[in-house]
This record gives sequence, C-alpha cells and structure tokens, in this order.
Amino acid sequence: MKKRIGSYPRVRVEGGGRAVVSQAGGVLLVETTRKIGLDQAISAALAPWRKSRAVHDPGKILLDVALAIALGGDCLADVGMLRAEPAVFGPVASDPTVSRLVDLLASAGPKSLVAIRSARAHVREHVWKLAGTAAPDADGQVIVDIDGVLVLAHSEKQDAAATWKKTYGHHPLMGFVDHGGGGSGEPVAGLLRPGNAGSNTAADHITTTQLALAQLPSKYRRGRQTLIRTDSGGGTHEFVAWLAQRGRWLSYSVGMTITDAVHHAVLQVPASAWTPAIEPGGDIRDGAWVAELDGDLLKGWPKGMRLLVRKERPHPGAQLRFTDADGLRLTAFATNTTGTAIAALELRHRQRARAEDRIRAARATGLRNLPLHDTAQNRIWLEIVQIALDLLAWMPMLALTGETRRWEPRRLRLRLFSAAAQIVTTARRRHLRFARHWPWTDVITQAIKRLETLPNPG
Repeated sequence: MKKRIGSYPRVRVEGGGRAVVSQAGGVLLVETTRKIGLDQAISAALAPWRKSRAVHDPGKILLDVALAIALGGDCLADVGMLRAEPAVFGPVASDPTVSRLVDLLASAGPKSLVAIRSARAHVREHVWKLAGTAAPDADGQVIVDIDGVLVLAHSEKQDAAATWKKTYGHHPLMGFVDHGGGGSGEPVAGLLRPGNAGSNTAADHITTTQLALAQLPSKYRRGRQTLIRTDSGGGTHEFVAWLAQRGRWLSYSVGMTITDAVHHAVLQVPASAWTPAIEPGGDIRDGAWVAELDGDLLKGWPKGMRLLVRKERPHPGAQLRFTDADGLRLTAFATNTTGTAIAALELRHRQRARAEDRIRAARATGLRNLPLHDTAQNRIWLEIVQIALDLLAWMPMLALTGETRRWEPRRLRLRLFSAAAQIVTTARRRHLRFARHWPWTDVITQAIKRLETLPNPG
C-alpha cells in the first residue's frame, strides 16, 4: 500500500521572511490617488480638523481607511493591513487615532460632509479630463442612476429599523454615474436613511439628486446634458414635478407604477401602435414591444412628460402579476426626452439595470454593513465608502483597457490587488518586483506605466 500524500504539495511554514510585500497590487490605487491629486484635495479639505502638533494628517487617515475598504476591508480596524506595509502605504495612524478622527468629523455635522464632498467633486472633474474618451461624459451626456440599498444591521444601531423586505437595518439612497457598457460606474450621492424609510419618498429623491448634481462638473448642471434615471420608486408627482421645473437643465427617465388606469389604457392601444423593442446594437428584441400612452393619463402630471409602456412575453415559469395584460408583462416609465425613437428611449431606460451592478459592488466595498453605532459616524463611513468606490472606478478608467475596465471590485482584488511582490532598493529607489509567473503581472505593470504617463498634479 502506498502512503496517501494528498492532492497538494506539502510545504513547511515559518515566519521571519523579509522584503516581501503583501497586497502589493494596491500600489495601483496609491498611484492613482497621487496622480489625480486626491490626497492633496482631501488633506486641504480636512485641514480645519487637524490639531496642532498632530503627527498624522486627517486627510491621509481618511484616505487610508478608504484604501483599506477598496482592498476588501469592512471596518476601521482593517486599516491595519496598510500599517503592516509602510513601504507602499507610508505611515498609517493607530486604530485609536482613526476612531478619534471619525468621531471628530461626525461631531462636526454637515461641515465635514460638505468638505469631503467638495474635494471629491473637484477631483472628479480633473479625473474626467484626464480620462478623455474613457470618461463617462465622452458622448456629451452624463447618466445618473438613483436607487435604494438595503444595508442589514445585526446589532442595535442608531436609526436601524425594520425594512420593507422584513429585514432590519438601514435604507440609504445612492446615486451612481453610469459608465456605459465599456466600464463600471462611480458614486456621486449617498443619503443615509433609517431602515423604514420609504422607497418612493420624493423629498429623499430630491435631496439625493441635488447631492449627485453637486458632484458633477458645472457644465452638466444645465442644458439637459444630465439624465436622471430611477426605478418606480422615483415615479411620484412631487419628484417628477421637481425634475420638470428644471427641464431646461435636466432630462429624466423615471419608472412608473402600473395603475388600473394604465392597465386599461394598454388594452386600448391598437396593434399598429406597438413598436418592437430593441437591444444594444439595434437588433430587434423578440417578444417585446413599446408604445406611448397619452390622453387623460397625463392629467395632473407636468407638461412635457411622456409616458411609455413596454409589454413582453414572460420568461418560461415566470409568475404574472394582476397588472399584466393578456399574458404579457407590463412596465412603464416617464421621460421628457423628445426627438428620439421610443424604442431607443425604452432601451435607455432598461439599461438602468446596470445600477444593480453598482449596488453589488458597493455591498462588496464597505456597504455590506454599517460598522459604527451612531448615525453621524455612519454618515462619515458612507462618505469613506464612496471614496473607495471612486478609486475603484477611476483607476480602471485611467489605467486599464478592454475587458479589465469592466472588472468589479472582487475580481480586481483577487487578480490585481492581492498580488505579492518583492521590494528591492536600488540607487536609493524602491522597486516592487511582481512574480513573473502571476497571470496578471503584465496587467499590473502596464497599468502602472499608463498612470506614470499622466501629469503630476499642480
């Protein structure tokens, strides 16, 4: 009988290794932060909260937490993995110092939030200029998706409450800039709300939209160069009226609830009025049609609003709803866009589904839970999460190409950030040498080269 040794090679493990850096791929985020001037902007914004003779800069502390979250951390203490690698991440504050800063910023209320958001907005405009044709505004329009996120709480936290899905936690409202099919997306708004906050609260949608617009370059706050896109949670009279009042500046595409009146109107639409739905690229979508409704349905809604409805054959096994008609599933949305075929408008609205990808990425980047107790502290945490998500969007925009630009955070961590490297000092300069056999070493090194070609911040 042969002795079984298992499927994997046996290695002996010991401590004491030197000159090896773990999470070395995080240098991509560090170099991105430096090249876009995010470190300078955050440091300047938080300068009022730096105490005299303080060793650590508040901006650096906040960015260190954001980097830790981008690398997969989900609490303040995870900044320790950066502290262990000073050759890449520099000096990192202790856990008590990090906690004290969060408490200090939380006690400052809206002032600290405004400071952080202003710095992000300033850097965002610079990043989009650096990105050129890879920027989300390359085609002259910016699309902002607004959607709610359920964040579970497993302990008593301030403002945690039962949610509409019968879970327990918080219900923040988020805004994301859509990068289209060739990229991912970046956060531009985060409004922390109790778990029992409504999905269709117009005041919260208005506030979130205002936060999102403040993050965009000024030229996208007028001239209908920005499209606000929501699901049916935004389909309220108050929110649509607010958007319509800014019709010269904003376009909108807002999901609408299928009411009895809409259901009845759909049944009256003649077959000749239905237009086949299309897919990206212009191909016809089999089994789906689009039509525009008018007449009494638009009474009480803002002038210029158009109501479009889509009907489609349900997937095999799908359960129909009472509001569906003739065995076909119905969805509706409102828009103020004119001069575009209704099939193209419906496709544009359907692509709002990409916001679900952004929410999945946010949950994987610090939004799986809110780790702090007080709401004011968790508002700071939500801003830090957005900085981490910004970096995870800006780095691929500036440094990656092709399919790698669409990698979500988990894949970026597994293939790029988690790569180890050897640190070598030559001619008083430090070099990171990634393993030649690592399948994505070329992706890392080419990305660093692209970042190095960018101009240094002024």
